[in-house]
Amino acid sequence: MIACWFQRAWIDNQWQHDVRLTVTEGRISALETGVGAAPGDERHAAALPGLCNVHSHGFQRGMAGLSERRSRHDDNFWSWREIMYRFLDRLTPDDVAAITAQAYAEMLEGGFTRVGEFHYLHHDPAGRTYADPAEMAGAIVDASSATGIGLTLLPVFYAHGNFGGASPSPGQRRFLSDIDGFAALLDSARTKLVGDANIGIAPHSLRAVAPDQLTALLAMSPIGPVHIHAAEQEKEVADCIAWSGARPVAWLLDNAALDARWCLIHSTHLDADEAARLAASGAVAGLCPITEANLGDGIFPAIDYLAAGGRFGIGTDSNILIDAAGELRALEYSQRLAHRARALLAGTESPFVGANLYARALAGGGQALGVEPGLAVGQPADIVSLDLDHPSFAGTDDATLLDRWIFAGRAGTIDCVWRAGVKRVAGGRHVDRSAIAAAYRKSVERIVA
Repeated sequence: MIACWFQRAWIDNQWQHDVRLTVTEGRISALETGVGAAPGDERHAAALPGLCNVHSHGFQRGMAGLSERRSRHDDNFWSWREIMYRFLDRLTPDDVAAITAQAYAEMLEGGFTRVGEFHYLHHDPAGRTYADPAEMAGAIVDASSATGIGLTLLPVFYAHGNFGGASPSPGQRRFLSDIDGFAALLDSARTKLVGDANIGIAPHSLRAVAPDQLTALLAMSPIGPVHIHAAEQEKEVADCIAWSGARPVAWLLDNAALDARWCLIHSTHLDADEAARLAASGAVAGLCPITEANLGDGIFPAIDYLAAGGRFGIGTDSNILIDAAGELRALEYSQRLAHRARALLAGTESPFVGANLYARALAGGGQALGVEPGLAVGQPADIVSLDLDHPSFAGTDDATLLDRWIFAGRAGTIDCVWRAGVKRVAGGRHVDRSAIAAAYRKSVERIVA
């Protein structure tokens, strides 16, 4: 059992003062407000519930910064994808574990305490199934165990190269499954989970999964999260219309019975009808604004979607730069650039953008990963403490604290992070950062040599 006392803590989407949390076996066993610290308590300034990262491809952390050179006159997502295929050709399970651990350590340092790993790198470099079909999933579990981050494993089903059952490209050979092979992979992956890790399924996209396969996948996994890429690129929308006569999100709304266990990743290119219907479905939009900016995807219609009651979570996707506050900041700034106005994602009951974004991302992220977020008795002790002695917080009050962190904070604003009651970050650094970084460097230097 441990106990921590905070000058203030974010509870039920508002700051409470003089808060004492008692943690037993990784969960909050007592929560008191308006009390003093007891002898032996750890004392900190401000506690936030950790955020869920709804969308990660852990291995892509190793190629961050390697695709920023113009290779052709029309560089875009599709040319970036070819670079990604070349990078992953040399990855072993040990490489995936080492690279993903680096990403997960950075997530913890940046304010995430659970990650949804959209895991599609299943097979060996020749595209053959490992003796254990979930060998690579085991590497993801190893990375989560090494860093301590909470894990929602999302094994990906991938069968085709484009809409209408088009043949996959050679670069996709490490991803591919049929329904029976994926069932075996999923069964093996379930046996590898430890602690409070959970599992869902991820039909990759309507480009990669035929309608009958989507039906079979949903029957295979009748409970738990369902994540799918949707409408990330304009070309994807055009190709979907050519195949089906409908836009991707409209097709899913009409044919897949979307509900609260679904998370549609990106959903960048929604028309007004899709935005309203997606909001009404109860599904979550999984937004990754930093990656979406890096890839030139476009801007999610957040104002209309949120006005319709839509739910969202945030993710780091390609892990080009891992920072929870940065994702929220990029989401608001994308709207400001598109609409040439300010403070666009403030709530109707709160004029402060940061508090509104954090509350929505907390709730939507938890829903998308199948967990209950927040600081409450019975919940995992997933806690992020902010260092209010940091210059970014000078003169702050309750109303502006989250705005200062999200819009004006720099490195060093996060002090400590506890995941399931274990302190994984202290003084802004993951407690095992040196060993994790050394293994990461070894793998990446071999891969890019």
